[in-house]
Amino acid sequence: MQTQENMPRPEIVMVADTVAREKNIDKEDVFQAMEIAIQKSARSKYGSEHDIRAHIDRKNGAISLARYREVIADDAEKENETTQLFLDEAQAYDENIKVGEFIIDALPPIDFGRIAAQTAKQVIVQKVRDAERNKQFEEYKEKIGTIINGTVKRVEFNSITVDIGKTEAVLRREEIIPREKFKVGDRIRAYVLDVRRENKGPQIFLSRTCPEFLAKLFTSEVPEIYDGIIQIMGVARDPGSKAKIAVKTDDVTIDAVGSCVGLRGIRVQAVMNELQGERIDIVPYSEDKAQYMVSALSPSEVTKVVIDEENNRIEAVVPQEQFSMAIGRRGQNVRLASLLLGCDIDVLTEEQEQERRSNENKVRSQRFMEALDVDEMIAHLLIAEGFSNVDEVAMVDLSELSEIEGFDEEVAQELQNRAQEYVENRNKEFEKKSKSLGIDEKLQAIEGLDKDMLLALANANIRNIDDLGDLATDELIEILGEDTLSVKEAEKVIMAARAHWFEEE
Repeated sequence: MQTQENMPRPEIVMVADTVAREKNIDKEDVFQAMEIAIQKSARSKYGSEHDIRAHIDRKNGAISLARYREVIADDAEKENETTQLFLDEAQAYDENIKVGEFIIDALPPIDFGRIAAQTAKQVIVQKVRDAERNKQFEEYKEKIGTIINGTVKRVEFNSITVDIGKTEAVLRREEIIPREKFKVGDRIRAYVLDVRRENKGPQIFLSRTCPEFLAKLFTSEVPEIYDGIIQIMGVARDPGSKAKIAVKTDDVTIDAVGSCVGLRGIRVQAVMNELQGERIDIVPYSEDKAQYMVSALSPSEVTKVVIDEENNRIEAVVPQEQFSMAIGRRGQNVRLASLLLGCDIDVLTEEQEQERRSNENKVRSQRFMEALDVDEMIAHLLIAEGFSNVDEVAMVDLSELSEIEGFDEEVAQELQNRAQEYVENRNKEFEKKSKSLGIDEKLQAIEGLDKDMLLALANANIRNIDDLGDLATDELIEILGEDTLSVKEAEKVIMAARAHWFEEE
């Protein structure tokens, strides 16, 4: 004969089926919500201090209710008198019981009163709502990195709320293209930037300004990109104004740039229309960094490229008449090209480049002449062979010096001897002065500063990294002398000195 507590209750299974189907959630979540509701009602009757657990049979709906008491060691400290038993106490119920197991006492079914039923309903509703939110979170989390369509539901000062079907998404002011206006009811396309789990449900954040949105628009407009025949290698945007996108293909029969432009520009025009007329330069990607930069700076012409791998900088030399075009309005063109390549780009006219090289060579030549006691011709020969300082002459293999046109082995040996003597004396003098002037070891470790620069700084009362970090770029260049460091190099040195400030914060 079946007891009342495990009597089949098919209506409970039907309710679980119905709720799961209507709310489009897992039926197991509904059963768990019902069990929690029954447990709450039982604890209201028997006492909230008890560990009472309910179980619903998933097939026939039978409800079982039981009190659980954990078995602990006799020498342990009992944290809860109601839910724990010492081992010797538990063995009075079951002599084979072990520590960590439970004494389970079946309880009679409870009569759901009005308050208990209301509590159960609230729990079920809450659990169902939580299950719906979890399902939405998992569903939209998978949409991160895709474009989604929606309708503007509310327009506020800092954001726009977008109805995307089952829930709402947020398009913050900074993720809206400048001068872009939306009103309630407008259709909108945006990139799913992030999905966060919050108490009120999943928060979905959209963007129309991120580079990924532009890339996804091209993916939807250009079948060759969608199929993987053409790859997008980089995107740089000034939202609403201008963008650059780099593309490449391994198929020699396909023109990657032409495919993205489309017949009579129809494909790129479709993307531009979505982005409020944002002008888009499509450039061919190249593994050759110099060639890639020349393409990225289009439509200007580049006559010379100098790559500084160590400082991640590229110097682009352009004709005087092309300078404004290369820089772009408010520096936009060169800024976007820098973002595309992931490095700093300095644009110079041919005249500026020639003048700078001349000044640099003049400074280097003077240093060689003073340090090695040689004439201007020998100094120029060393510079022409790529030597930038006396240390390089002192350390280079003698055969390289003797191979310079106009030098023989005897001249090369004499130059290297003088260089080594100069470096040795300078280092000794530096050691002596660094102690007397109190030059901090951390300052000496800053990359980009040689010993002459360190002495010049010390003589100007810049003797530790905090002193150096307090300097402005132009102040540092003024102390060290013109043509000693470029503006970019000076900025790098100062930021290296300031690095520990940010670590402390």
